[in-house]
Amino acid sequence: MTYKEAVDYLFSSAPMFQKIGSKAYKSGLENTLLLDQYFNHPHTNFKTIHIGGTNGKGSCSHTLAAILQCAGYKVGLYTSPHLVDFRERIRVNGTPISEEFVIDFIQKHSTFFEPLHPSFFELTTALAFHYFSTQEVDIAIIEVGLGGRLDCTNIISPLLSIITNISLDHIQFLGDSREKIAGEKAGIIKKETPIIIGEVDDEIKAVFQKKSKQLNAPICYANEQKLLTSASREDGAWLYQSIPYKDLKGELGGYCQQKNTNTILHALKVLQRLGVTFKEKDVRDGFNKVIELTGLRGRWEILAKNPKIICDTGHNVAGVTEIVEQLKTEKYNTLHIVFGAVNDKDIKGVLSLLPPNAVYYFTQAQIERALPVDTLLVLAHESGLKGTPYSTVHAAVSAALKNSLPEDLIFIGGSTFIVADLLSSSNAVNLNKGSLR
Repeated sequence: MTYKEAVDYLFSSAPMFQKIGSKAYKSGLENTLLLDQYFNHPHTNFKTIHIGGTNGKGSCSHTLAAILQCAGYKVGLYTSPHLVDFRERIRVNGTPISEEFVIDFIQKHSTFFEPLHPSFFELTTALAFHYFSTQEVDIAIIEVGLGGRLDCTNIISPLLSIITNISLDHIQFLGDSREKIAGEKAGIIKKETPIIIGEVDDEIKAVFQKKSKQLNAPICYANEQKLLTSASREDGAWLYQSIPYKDLKGELGGYCQQKNTNTILHALKVLQRLGVTFKEKDVRDGFNKVIELTGLRGRWEILAKNPKIICDTGHNVAGVTEIVEQLKTEKYNTLHIVFGAVNDKDIKGVLSLLPPNAVYYFTQAQIERALPVDTLLVLAHESGLKGTPYSTVHAAVSAALKNSLPEDLIFIGGSTFIVADLLSSSNAVNLNKGSLR
């Protein structure tokens, strides 16, 4: 079996939510517990930090992993979805799981898990925990896949739980109100385990307060105790002023990173109290080198200059709100937006936020969940947005480059999978020369 055959097997035998959506979703932990028992409870062999929330999970997970890695820990990192290669989901000290381990996992254990008909995420979670155990990691940062209460990752007993924020997303699974979604995500709060809520307001605070009180879990609301001020840099990074880290450079450039950084700084304070040791230099290096150390991509990522090209994976109303606000601060002659979406999001809500004076290149990712570009075009026109449809991201970006002057700005986003198609195109991306080839 080759690696390609192994990945194809995972994608076909266990339908992937990333590609097909609700048909791949399974509620309940029965399969997860059976797989965990089969592999002899591997997650008990290392410490964990559990991170849930609507937006910001990836940035917080990767930054904490980078800091702990700089501190000398052997760090596992489990996140989703992937952009280019399945192996991005499972890393140790920034290095993706080996192709050989993925192949071996399927060949050795398929006779057990096939009769269970596990979901893709159930199987991938079992693979991640098994891998981290065999690699003898010291600590693993575990990102919730969907929700919290019934998520496959929720069998762990972490040192610390973090819920970044709550907004309307995946309402078909988690509920049609922020209060209901908060209830599902609060399911990762564990007995007597510290919990940090990155952003909270009166609408949802009572949900977390009640759950933490039931479980005697010490709770911290990070946005009620802001630890920093910030200023943007010309290179797209942030310069934070915080206690105790003055002039802290954050490599990740999106507006949302200010809130994420505040959450992370609170998490570091709690981790220190729990006996996790690190130095100031580790914190600075982790924030400043998170992309190099962990491989994180697609967070307000500047791909080229002249014209300036930025991509971002923000994909729901809350995420796109931050993106649109940041676009307003950019200097350009004409704004070109390459935009696509998936079919299970509040697309009308997102489209209503987008600037009407931009030139649009509507497209669709090469996944079953993609909103067809013809449908997107109709909805966009109803929202007062004018543009041209393109069948692929590659074609849309090529057109944007062809129509842009050096002083223009091209933004590429709307969906994680639009960015994924851009970064994983079989054609080499040569954006700095103003073309795709």
